[in-house]
Amino acid sequence: MTVVLKLGGSVITDKDDPETVDRAALSAAVSAIAESPVGEDIVIVHGGGSFGHHHAADYGVSTTEGTHDVDGVQAIHGAMCRLNAAVVDALSEAGVPAVPVHPFSAAARDADGDLSLPTAQVTTLLDEGFVPVLHGDLVAHAGAGATVLSGDELVVELAPAVDADRVGVCSTVPGVLDEDGVVIDRIEAFEAVAPALGGSDATDVSGGMAGKVRALLALSAPALVFGPDALSAFLAGESPGTTIAGDDAD
Repeated sequence: MTVVLKLGGSVITDKDDPETVDRAALSAAVSAIAESPVGEDIVIVHGGGSFGHHHAADYGVSTTEGTHDVDGVQAIHGAMCRLNAAVVDALSEAGVPAVPVHPFSAAARDADGDLSLPTAQVTTLLDEGFVPVLHGDLVAHAGAGATVLSGDELVVELAPAVDADRVGVCSTVPGVLDEDGVVIDRIEAFEAVAPALGGSDATDVSGGMAGKVRALLALSAPALVFGPDALSAFLAGESPGTTIAGDDAD
């Protein structure tokens, strides 16, 4: 069974304190991954949290607004590489054969904003027994310089490429919440939950929960959104939190 797992940036960092890793939260997530039955059949994607998002906000860069400022590009991408190194190091220390994969080196958007992400590197690493660890990043964007490539977009591209059986999004909330703060068990159409979805409660340039749900509905495999406490359960094959399954999902 192949799994694509997204660790939200706000799960593994203190999103209100620039470039600060939440060591306890990262350690707990890494332990769950290292002890899971999934083994090496997992691709990990992590968000930007207090690393990429703050720099992107400072330079006015988002998934739609780009920059040609080389200082901004270096600040945003450099911060994400530092966070990625912290995640890979933590996984490696726990015995997970994790290796870094930096999307900015390969991905591109055309003038219409359509994303091209070569995935042969990821699939080959997975086949060779490694655990690829990707991250939200910048992407070369025709006519716009560089824009943000969110971790959620990466999940959508990677899941079909590796023929994922399960997709998990570990967030700071126990699932997608309705207007009363209750976890929604299942989402099959964005319109049904649109009134309940808002942005992140901290700096986020990639769309918040609404962006996550829209992206995950495009997958052909069901995706689950859950909190950190449910990560082990998800990796064990259970279905915590909210299941997101669009028309194309199995």
